[in-house]
Amino acid sequence: MIQIDAVLDRAGLLKSCKVEGHAGAKGLFRIRNAKADIVCAAVSVLVRTALQLFSGKTGIKVRGAAPERGLLWMEIDYTAEGRDFLSVAGEFLVEGLTGVSKDYPKNCKMTIHRSED
Repeated sequence: MIQIDAVLDRAGLLKSCKVEGHAGAKGLFRIRNAKADIVCAAVSVLVRTALQLFSGKTGIKVRGAAPERGLLWMEIDYTAEGRDFLSVAGEFLVEGLTGVSKDYPKNCKMTIHRSED
């Protein structure tokens, strides 16, 4: 099971995201469970691409890491210059991950928290 925890700030912009776990099983069962591999691939592509985009954008400061297989986190700060980009790209990421979790609820769970700071 993949667990995704996203935090949005008061303005509704992405503040942080943590992805932990794997969708599929290991060994022979994995061959029969190609759907789980699709879920892992979808989540990985969405989150890693967002992290790369945020990292190269003026007005957005991102800290993040993937210290081990099955774990990736990012924290985001932004200025007025990066706000519009973060609004669009962050919403794209959250909607994409939410869609994966709705389509594959046995493999992926998405939780969205609202920050008060």
